Amino acid sequence: MGGRAAPGGLAGVSSRAGAVLRAGWQRLLHLWRASLGFRVVVVTMLLGVLVLTAVGTYLYGSIAQGLVDGRQRIAAEDSLRDATDAQRNFDITDQNGSAEELTQFATTLVKQYRRDAGNETRYVVLSRLANNNDGLVVMNAIESGSVGVRFIPDELRAQVAAQPNRQHLQVATIEEGTDTISAVIVGQRIDTGVAGDYGLYFIYPMHREREIISFIGQTFLIGGAALILLVGAIAFVVTRLVADPVRRAAIVAERFAEGNLNERMRAKGEDDLARLGNSFNAMAASIQQQIAQLENLSRVQQRFVSDVSHELRTPLTTIRMAGDLIHDSRGDFEPTVARSAELLRGELDRFEELLTDLLEISRFDAGAAVLEVEASDLRASVERAVDAHRTLASRRGTQLVVVAPADPVVADMDSRRIERILRNLVSNAIEHGEGKPVEVTVGANDSAVAVTVRDHGVGLRPGEAALVFTRFWRADPARARTTGGTGLGLAIALEDARLHAGRLEAWGARGEGSCFRLTLPRKADATITSSPLPLSPLAMEAARARAADDDGSTRGGPGGEGTSRPVADDDTVRLRRIVVERAP
Repeated sequence: MGGRAAPGGLAGVSSRAGAVLRAGWQRLLHLWRASLGFRVVVVTMLLGVLVLTAVGTYLYGSIAQGLVDGRQRIAAEDSLRDATDAQRNFDITDQNGSAEELTQFATTLVKQYRRDAGNETRYVVLSRLANNNDGLVVMNAIESGSVGVRFIPDELRAQVAAQPNRQHLQVATIEEGTDTISAVIVGQRIDTGVAGDYGLYFIYPMHREREIISFIGQTFLIGGAALILLVGAIAFVVTRLVADPVRRAAIVAERFAEGNLNERMRAKGEDDLARLGNSFNAMAASIQQQIAQLENLSRVQQRFVSDVSHELRTPLTTIRMAGDLIHDSRGDFEPTVARSAELLRGELDRFEELLTDLLEISRFDAGAAVLEVEASDLRASVERAVDAHRTLASRRGTQLVVVAPADPVVADMDSRRIERILRNLVSNAIEHGEGKPVEVTVGANDSAVAVTVRDHGVGLRPGEAALVFTRFWRADPARARTTGGTGLGLAIALEDARLHAGRLEAWGARGEGSCFRLTLPRKADATITSSPLPLSPLAMEAARARAADDDGSTRGGPGGEGTSRPVADDDTVRLRRIVVERAP
């Protein structure tokens, strides 16, 4: 029992066909964008098609017009000769006969002039002119074949009648059986005697010309297609001659950019490509030499910093011992000397921190810094960093607020380095917080953990968020440090974050404060897909407002950039706030 295809089946076939077409189109677009040779070949072939079309159309039209003109000239000469002969025959015939005899004579004469030899077919028509009113005998139109008087244009008849002493010619369309063809029709007046003036018309179908034009058109199409393919092949070969060296140069340049400074191009000959290769090789050699010089200078500088830092340890220890002794005896000194002893000890502490930071920076520069990774709870590192700054926060009148989930936030990390990052961020927030609250938020998602440190101080100008991690950079050079910073803390924090394959980012706006976000992968070999906490404080405050509306239980932690994500189940999450109250 037969059945009809379901409409869904036809729709599926149509959908698959559309998908195949789209995939093919996408591949062509990719090939167009990626391949110089493909673009050159396609453009060359398209331009070749346009040029050959224009030239071929002009030549085809010129040849066709030439054939028609030649046919008209031959037809005019041929018909003039036969028309003259026909007029002579009518002049010598007996004019005293009946109409039937004259018609018989005219029919014989017309059929005598008929030709039917392959492509040299000619039809003859004899018909009464419209202005023939003097004839004593009337003959009907005489035709030599199937192409008769009905194909004679009225315009041509009128011209023959109006100008009897001239030969008139016109190209018209006739029908031979089922075939329609153009023909040259030549008309001329004939004086038949007693029958008056008649028009003698010779019809020349242009079979041979049509065959010639058809052959020329086919030749143009085949020759044009072959020429286009040949032009495309030539363009492909020429493009390969140019594109292959350029492609090899691109490969060499990519390898050179990856650090293979010994890569060079092969340069042969003295043409433009050879000069390009020589210039590239000279440039590569110069860059390699300069990089080697810079690396040597960098190594010298790194070693100098490291050596100086190590060498300063010994005199610093001696100065530290003497300073401690003086500081412990400051009660026996005059007030100005006692104050000097206190300042000396403070600067010695800062000097020692600077030496420690310089040594750490030199390890990063030398690539000698290593991680001691273990699974640790990020909340513990946050608590230790905050506890270390409680006294400083109280002295500055700054309130510290920590928001963290109740469940452990575990990640593979070096706790010592992460705690150092957090201490730097909290210290920096207290330094620039203008005594306003500092908020520390902890979050996590499936791939990463994060901490944000937000202050409400002076903030950052546009473009300064990318400069805060620069060594010894200050947002306000005239601003005095009150926390004893060395100017290297954020630079070291950034390097520590990079060692963990993490990110340390900054946001700030004048009058709105600033926000720093540390994002770490949960696993040492994992990749961060998105940060669990937003960098923008606006998104963070919106998330906290939603959490406050949920009766103190967190229903969704802050998500990625500008989004919200749950950090844990509703029943196991609560907000823990560690608050250091403002000093009275």
